[in-house]
Amino acid sequence: MSGAPQTTTRGSGPHAGQRLVTAGAPLDRAALALVMIHGRGGSPEDMIGLADHLALPELAVLAPQAAGRSWWPDSFLAPLEANEPGLSSGLSVVAHLLDDLNAQGFGPERVALVGFSQGACLAVEAAARHAAPYRAVAALSGALVGTSDGGGAARDDLYGRTAKAFDYAGQLPDVPILLGCHEQDPHIPLARVRESTKVLDAMGAAVETIIMPGAGHGIVADEAAWLRKHLNDKGEPHEH
Repeated sequence: MSGAPQTTTRGSGPHAGQRLVTAGAPLDRAALALVMIHGRGGSPEDMIGLADHLALPELAVLAPQAAGRSWWPDSFLAPLEANEPGLSSGLSVVAHLLDDLNAQGFGPERVALVGFSQGACLAVEAAARHAAPYRAVAALSGALVGTSDGGGAARDDLYGRTAKAFDYAGQLPDVPILLGCHEQDPHIPLARVRESTKVLDAMGAAVETIIMPGAGHGIVADEAAWLRKHLNDKGEPHEH
């Protein structure tokens, strides 16, 4: 990522070679880098709009585009194979972005991962699989995808899907992680949010949940305030 800003994603599979939109402060002047992952049917510009709303001038924003505007075809609750190669490709795009940022002097303590909806699931799954002392991770209407299919009977609290296993090798020591969701989200069951909270807690993360009452699927002011708080701290990053 030396010289001119990178404009396409790296990685493997269908999401490599897609648009990479950059905004905010140039990397050579930024305090933090914000990797922002859009939802199904969305675009990088959607996430740039959220970053603009935060009004934090020292952020460099990198927003990758999914091929066909979707990171994978089925629900994140579906059997993993149903969402390949999209899931693995999306994870590879995030991994390469993190590697490229690290090469530019932005280690994980200077990087935040933020996603909405399908992008929220990808962001927090990438954080769990590529465990490191990130500045912050925010899953706005999202939860963990899981590492393998858990089997068993279909569950009503998982919208008729079966369980997943969550076997992550690393740790997320004191990493601030936000899981936000409405009580009745048509895409993200509360049961998976609660399960994800337990998994991430066990990995050492400092997990906060914001559960909005009623039905809905969108970003709320409390989530933006959480982001602003964790990205605007001028002090040292959290202890690890």
